[in-house]
Amino acid sequence: MTAFLFIIIAAILIFIIAYRVSNKNQSAYKFITTSVTSIYNKYAPYSFRQMREKVKDLGQEYTTKQYIIQIATFAVGAAIVSFLYFYNVLISIVYVILAVSVIPYLTYLRCKRLYSEFIFEQIQTYTTNTIMEFAVTQSFVKALEGVYESNVLEDPVKSDVKTMIDMAYDNGTIDESLAYMNAKYDYHIVRNMHQLFLQITNEGSRDSGESLENMSQDIDMLVESVYRDRIDRATFHKKFLQFGIILYLMVMLVQFMLGVERYHTMLETWWVQLLLHGIIVINTYFLLSGEKYYNEDVGAE
Repeated sequence: MTAFLFIIIAAILIFIIAYRVSNKNQSAYKFITTSVTSIYNKYAPYSFRQMREKVKDLGQEYTTKQYIIQIATFAVGAAIVSFLYFYNVLISIVYVILAVSVIPYLTYLRCKRLYSEFIFEQIQTYTTNTIMEFAVTQSFVKALEGVYESNVLEDPVKSDVKTMIDMAYDNGTIDESLAYMNAKYDYHIVRNMHQLFLQITNEGSRDSGESLENMSQDIDMLVESVYRDRIDRATFHKKFLQFGIILYLMVMLVQFMLGVERYHTMLETWWVQLLLHGIIVINTYFLLSGEKYYNEDVGAE
């Protein structure tokens, strides 16, 4: 209990120090958030900043309050778990710092997932509306212009469609435009649709209406499977986190079986402490790998 009070007091002291070094007209809360934002803008990769800006535009970025709650949760959780393992305040403080330092990586993974979901939805809109426009205009470039002018797309996909249109007029063919979009968005539905339009444009096809209808059905089936996979991932993620937390707390079962006094005696042995550190590291790696799986390749085929 004394150790936990020490950790709480240390957190309060950090807050007071931050308040003292901040300007008189600036609260400690604002000073901390401003400092963190400044560091982020300086060192974050440009691609990550792009993704995060889009996530903010979509209204799905965490608020400052949510980030503070996340930091507090990680800090308190790491303090409790590490203290139950080692009964050492200094080791607990180290694990608290390490736990909080993982948050930027988790933020990156979350932004990457939300951004990939957004891009996939844009690609779905792009392919579906291009097919609908082509059925009316019978011209791939005119279909692209119709999709672009309808404002159903958002950047960066909208800007890329405009680039496709410009390239088609500059080159007199759609080949380079299709290659550009295929390289930028490596989805089967994009490549297959472009191949179909290239074949219709270059060779002509009397039954293009049926081919386009089949393509639309393929897109609908793919979208359905992607959203089903998204639901399955969310279910897996919830159970995975619960299982990971239980693994951390298995040390309580060990102490119950051995007795707290005997456990304290074992902690005096270096290899026991090394083993406990290894358990925490392996379990943390296990959890981070699961987070990486949950947040990556969403919407990919």
